[in-house]
Amino acid sequence: MSASNLGYNEQGGEAAPEQGQEATPTTAPSVPAAFGLFSSDTKKNEDLKQMLESNKDYAKLDAMKRIVGMIAKGKNASELFPAVVKNVASKNIEIKKLVYVYLMRYAEEQQDLALLSISTFQRALKDPNQLIRASALRVLSSIRVPIIVPIMMLAIKEASADLSPYVRKNAAHAIQKLYSLDPEQKEMLIEVIEKLLKDKSTLVAGSVVMAFEEVCPDRIDLIHKNYRKLCNLLVDVEEWGQVVIIHMLTRYARTQFVSPWKEDGVLDEDNEKDFYESDEEQKKKDQKVKKPYAMDPDHRLLIRNTKPLLQSRNAAVVMAVAQLYWHLAPKSEAGIVSKSLVRLLRSNREVQYIVLQNIATMSIQRKGMFEPYLKSFYVRSTDPTMIKTSKLEILTNLANEANISTLLREFQTYVKSQDKQFAAATIQAIGRCATNISEVTDTCLNGLVCLLSNRDEIVVAESVVVIKKLLQTQPAHHGEIIKHMAKLLDTITVPVARASILWLTGEYCERVPKIAPDVLRKMAKSFTNEDDLVKLQILNLGAKLYLTNSKQTKLLTQYILNLSKYDQSYDIRDRTRFIRQLIVPNEKSGALSKYAKKIFLAQKPAPLLESPFKDRDRFQLGTLSHTLNTKAIGYLELSNWPEVAPDPSVRNVEVIELGKEWSVALGKAKKEKPTEKFYSDSEEESASTTDTESESTSESEKEKNEKEEGSSMENSESSSSEELSDSESESKEGTAKKKFKTTEESDSDETEKKTKLISKKRKSSGSSDSESISTEENSSDSESESDSESDAESRKPKNAAASKRKEMVVPEKKAPTKQDVSLLDLDDFNPVSTPVAFPTPAILSPSLVADLEGLSLSRSSVIDVSSPMFVPMKTHELLHRMSGKGLAAYYHFSRQPCIYGDQMVSVQVTLTNTTDQKLENIHIGERKLPAGMKMHVFNTIEFLEPEESITVSVGIDFCDSTQTASFQLCTKEDHFSVNIQPPVGELLLPVTMSEKDFKTEQGMLTGMNETSATITVAPQNSTRLVLLEKVVKAANLGVVPSGQDNIHRMT
Repeated sequence: MSASNLGYNEQGGEAAPEQGQEATPTTAPSVPAAFGLFSSDTKKNEDLKQMLESNKDYAKLDAMKRIVGMIAKGKNASELFPAVVKNVASKNIEIKKLVYVYLMRYAEEQQDLALLSISTFQRALKDPNQLIRASALRVLSSIRVPIIVPIMMLAIKEASADLSPYVRKNAAHAIQKLYSLDPEQKEMLIEVIEKLLKDKSTLVAGSVVMAFEEVCPDRIDLIHKNYRKLCNLLVDVEEWGQVVIIHMLTRYARTQFVSPWKEDGVLDEDNEKDFYESDEEQKKKDQKVKKPYAMDPDHRLLIRNTKPLLQSRNAAVVMAVAQLYWHLAPKSEAGIVSKSLVRLLRSNREVQYIVLQNIATMSIQRKGMFEPYLKSFYVRSTDPTMIKTSKLEILTNLANEANISTLLREFQTYVKSQDKQFAAATIQAIGRCATNISEVTDTCLNGLVCLLSNRDEIVVAESVVVIKKLLQTQPAHHGEIIKHMAKLLDTITVPVARASILWLTGEYCERVPKIAPDVLRKMAKSFTNEDDLVKLQILNLGAKLYLTNSKQTKLLTQYILNLSKYDQSYDIRDRTRFIRQLIVPNEKSGALSKYAKKIFLAQKPAPLLESPFKDRDRFQLGTLSHTLNTKAIGYLELSNWPEVAPDPSVRNVEVIELGKEWSVALGKAKKEKPTEKFYSDSEEESASTTDTESESTSESEKEKNEKEEGSSMENSESSSSEELSDSESESKEGTAKKKFKTTEESDSDETEKKTKLISKKRKSSGSSDSESISTEENSSDSESESDSESDAESRKPKNAAASKRKEMVVPEKKAPTKQDVSLLDLDDFNPVSTPVAFPTPAILSPSLVADLEGLSLSRSSVIDVSSPMFVPMKTHELLHRMSGKGLAAYYHFSRQPCIYGDQMVSVQVTLTNTTDQKLENIHIGERKLPAGMKMHVFNTIEFLEPEESITVSVGIDFCDSTQTASFQLCTKEDHFSVNIQPPVGELLLPVTMSEKDFKTEQGMLTGMNETSATITVAPQNSTRLVLLEKVVKAANLGVVPSGQDNIHRMT
């Protein structure tokens, strides 16, 4: 390879255009080969600039790929900014994406050029492609110029309401950039954060919480309403979002819940009875101690929903959950994090170091958490020094009488390590074990004395220092050890070790009266060459010997004082003057000299051999401040537990109100008047309970109960039925027919008799609107209806145009009671519903047609309930397996006739046991239904085996509205609040009619029933079949045959 080629490749790796690329007409002037490596190349990246200015999209795309590749390799591509920014308005989506990637990297450096394209970025915020919108916002927020703050603020507000969660996520990222650029925008940004916190997308949650932590971490009032949502979304949020949310929720929980450790403290303090304490006082204390701690359900929700994240593959997530359990969970539950933390020790060395730092802090306070995993902290020869010392610290913290012999054998191996820093740390660990465990103090001391004969000077020096501390803690006579150490002064050169020997000799000089003067003599010879630390200890030794053995050491001490008087260190000169005035009496000496011996030879307190991690628990685990052992910028301290928990109701969210707002927006809300019921609520509940308990009755008794229940429901609903409008009655009519088609046919005489009876009621209700007349009719109706119950049990109407009144009489009789388990079981074992073929209406007799002419609400000659054209298989989550403690529930709308009543919508609920234990007594508990709404529950499921699923049927009368049906799904131990909110399309019933009848019905509707909207449809979706398919998927409608291709009619 020539030198010129080599030089060109060094600059950017673009030796030649790729194959298939058009050759550019301009070529760079040739450079001599000798100067290829050293000459300044003025044509650097020239071919990329030419490709960016090309008219060919593929050339621009290739250039942008190479430029982004350069950025990824860490090469500087800033000089290409003018050429790249010209392509920001490119129509090619791929080029535009890469241009935005480049601009995000260099917009902050080239702010002036980026400002020239700001109008393009603003237009891109309206681009149909969500990636372009998000990228434009990211580039806009990267231009750090105060003049565009209003533009950025407007862009963030618009993006926060974007339909794409990815764009909303980037809006949350932009909030932090704007806040750092202009903190005065804080109040407006808090409004956007409050809006985004309500977002239900898991993509947005982590980013908006990060923005919350940066902008307004003290505004915990913004979290109240979103606390439970964040807890439930936590499992599905991306990993780095989980870390941020967990840390934020940890701070939040410390301000909102009482301490779960408080009761433990009371038990420990009051456990023993005082000697003079009376029995009554003891009983009062016992009552105080035995007061149970009731954890707040929201506190438990947080702990329960974070537990699965201990199995996360991301070490930061596991560490975040571990610190949450450490700071929030009861001490009895915090131990579950130990296994997950030990698992992280298989990661790379950086992760190991952080995890070991946190384990070291935990193991000081709660040894029992990590004692089962003692061997996991044994040092490997391949571990770096920082990992070895951290593991050593943990092993020392976990040492106790049971495992100390094993640890000392392990330490004996560590002392021989080639890593001298680690060997010295091991000797310190042995000293700590000797201090903490009195049974092995002598053994450790003898072992350290043996190390004094080691060839390695660092090991010997460290042993001397540790022995000095141990001798202080053990006031027994250790004269032999001091003599042995004094002999080491000739060989040891480490200043700390020499100073330690001199201190020991001076402190216990009365126990070694023959050795101490000789040590001072040797030190006097080498005084001028010693380290400052050693010189200070020589002065101390001389002063102590002068006071205890002045006959032998007086002249020697004065010689040392004279030497140090002219020392270069002012510390030593000051110490010399102080000692001279204190121990050598003269005329100027004060009264202090009388107490010189007490000052120098006073009993010193023994040093505490403590872990360096002991004071780190003041910082939150897993934070940078904890690792550095100093408060870092941006660190948010954990508050103390409150004495009394704040009001928990601030976290309540009214779900029902949301459903009402939705129904109003859809124009489906209607005023409900209080209805007079024949039975009171309590009587109805008792009646249903009685029905449930009478499952062992005979078949004849069951039939009798069915008749009675049908009669009572007729009477209770007859007064409210007259208040319905014609349009509502039509929709009810369809529901009635849906049920009628599934019953068996009866003889025409009985049908005619019943129809005439209803005709009379219809005429009487239409002639008067007063409540008194309505009430009289209801009573007379109930009498006549009860007379004809036995005859009309198996009756089916043959006319398709049945009235609202007729609908309410017949189906209620056919609705099975709770004892009809067989019907329910059929649905339970048929989770995937299929369309049902309904029988066609029979030919009507002339007399029946005459009787029903006045009853037809739709006035149509042929209207028939049809089977659903499409049965949606989409399921909706009713209860997540995490929230349900292993019980998962999903529901879907089967669009089939409800077996519990024609007014009800059939809902199929699938229950799954995801735990490894059997779930028992699964049933529906308390129901919180809006006025008028009814619900027929499934029978109690006695047990559900692990990994087993069962599908049950529930009937709900939503009263033709989209209000939420809230109720409790219960097991033997727990109660879970769930709700079902129906889409509007599932409240409809398909009917078939001719085009002529459709137009007739349409002509009778007023303008209030008309809604128009313009919908943009792609060409491939504009065909008749595709449009009809889309509509019937969304709503349960029937199709009317149409003679025009461009008009589609559905009922």
